[in-house]
Amino acid sequence: MSNVYYPDYLQLEKILGAQELESDKNGQHAHDEMLFIIIHQAYELWFKQVLYEVGSVMEIFKDGLVDDNGGELNIAVHRLQRVKTILDVLVKQWEIIETMTPLDFLDFRDMLRPASGFQSMQFKILEARLGLRMEARFGKQYYTSQLRPDHKAQIEALETEPTLLELVNAWLERMPFLKPEYWTGEPDFFGRLEKLYVASLVPGEEGNAALWRKIFVDGSPERHFSPAAARSALFIMLYRDEPIFQQAFRFLDSLLDLDTVMASWRARHISMVHRMIGLRVGTGGSTGKNYLKGAMDSHHIFSEIADLSSFLFERRKLPPLPERLKKAVGFAG
Repeated sequence: MSNVYYPDYLQLEKILGAQELESDKNGQHAHDEMLFIIIHQAYELWFKQVLYEVGSVMEIFKDGLVDDNGGELNIAVHRLQRVKTILDVLVKQWEIIETMTPLDFLDFRDMLRPASGFQSMQFKILEARLGLRMEARFGKQYYTSQLRPDHKAQIEALETEPTLLELVNAWLERMPFLKPEYWTGEPDFFGRLEKLYVASLVPGEEGNAALWRKIFVDGSPERHFSPAAARSALFIMLYRDEPIFQQAFRFLDSLLDLDTVMASWRARHISMVHRMIGLRVGTGGSTGKNYLKGAMDSHHIFSEIADLSSFLFERRKLPPLPERLKKAVGFAG
C-alpha cells in the first residue's frame, strides 16, 4: 500500500493554482478579483457534491422499488438533508462576497464579459435533475443562449431524462395502502375524506372544494403529480404518525426544504446583484436583478407538495384506519 500525502490526495497544486486574475492579465491588478474567483469556485465544488447526493437519491428511486427494509428511504432522507445543509452554507457564503463593494467589483467587472454565473452548468443540471423542465423556466428563450454549443446540447438532452420529481410521482403512485383490499366495508374512503375537508372550509374557501376534485380525482395537465400520487402524498401527510409513514413524511418534507433553501439562495443572490450593479444588465447579458426575481418566483419545483397543506384538517377528525390497514402500517409485533 502506497503512502498517501495530504497535498497530493487533495490535488492542492491544481486547486490552489486555479486562480488566474483577468485584471493581472490586463496589467490592472484588482485586489478583490481573487475573492470573486474563490467564492465562485467554492460554489461549483459544492454544486458538484449536491449533484452527487441528488444523483444517489435518484438511483434509489429509479428501480421502481424503494426498499424500506433495507433502509433506502432513510438513506434518501439523510442525503437530502445533507444537500439542504450544503445549500444553507451557500446562502451564508453570500455574506463573504458582500464584503466586496460595488467600486471594488467595477475594478474588474468589465474584464469578465461575457462570462456570467448564468453559465453555471452544474446549477442548470441540478435544476433539471430535480424537475425543472424547460417549458417551466422563467426566460426560457434566454436560458441556454449564453452556453457553448456542447453545453447547450447537454442541458437540452436532460429534457428526455427522468427527473427526481417524476420519480417521486411514480413512487407515490405505487403506494399500496389505498387499494380496495385494505378498505373492506368502506370502498370510498377518499370520498369520506373529501366530505370532512369540505365541511372544514370557512367563508372565502369555497373554491377549494373544486380544487380538491381537480387535484385528487380528475387531474390536470398543468400539474406534475397524478391524482393517485397526490392522494398518496396527502394520505402520508394526514397519517404521518403511523410508523410506516414517518420516513415517507420526512422525505416529502425534505423536498420542501430543498425548494425553500433554493429560494433563499436566489433571494440572497438578488440582494447581492442589486447591491453590486443596481439596475444594470449582468455580464452575460441578462436583465440582472429582474431575471433573478422572476426565476425565484417561478422556479419552485416541489410546490405541489406544499399545495397539499391546503387540504389538511384537524387530526382529531381523522377517521380511524381499518384494523387490517392499521396492522400493515404499524410495527410488527
